[in-house]
Amino acid sequence: MYANLVRQNLRPSARLLDLGCGRGGLIEQLDHPLAQAVGVDPDWQSLREHRLPLPRAAATSEALPLANGCVDVAFASWLLEHLERPSLTMAQLARVLRPGGVFVFITPNKRHPLSGLNRMLGRFARLQGALVARIYGRAGADTFPTYYRANTAEDLRQLAAAHGLELIALQAIADPTYLAFTPALFRLMIWFEAKLSADRQLHLVGCLRRQE
Repeated sequence: MYANLVRQNLRPSARLLDLGCGRGGLIEQLDHPLAQAVGVDPDWQSLREHRLPLPRAAATSEALPLANGCVDVAFASWLLEHLERPSLTMAQLARVLRPGGVFVFITPNKRHPLSGLNRMLGRFARLQGALVARIYGRAGADTFPTYYRANTAEDLRQLAAAHGLELIALQAIADPTYLAFTPALFRLMIWFEAKLSADRQLHLVGCLRRQE
């Protein structure tokens, strides 16, 4: 659904921004000219190990090294939950997006119970890093603090409105695979997700548009 939302807003001439591009991801699936795209990430090692010859820069979303109005479609996978000051990122997006340009995102839903667990673990960085390394096989250094300050519909609407953006799409999506480390846990997650209301499902997929 996230990928489809990005594709729905793509035009052949679109200029793309992969925000928090890491080593790759959705950009690898889009089949869009890389000359019309740029990746931004604060982690220099990830940029060096990117799987595509994508133009990229080491920077944060709070200070994008891009000209005003130069982006048609920006997208970010699992970024918003890590923003300590999301207002700064929204201001930068409003600056670099052309009028009518969009920002598409996927991020955890703060209203899901597992988000509360992640926030608690985030207060114990060493424990969280060890768990990530053991469970997901990912380096602890690739785990960043979480704040969940742009992870509800209300927060997103308020942040968008304050910076000339508009929340034009938002959907919460269940994901019973999130803790599917064993068949029993997978069945438990299916049962658990089915008990939650639609607005409390695990992931949020949405789209912000810069006002004309």
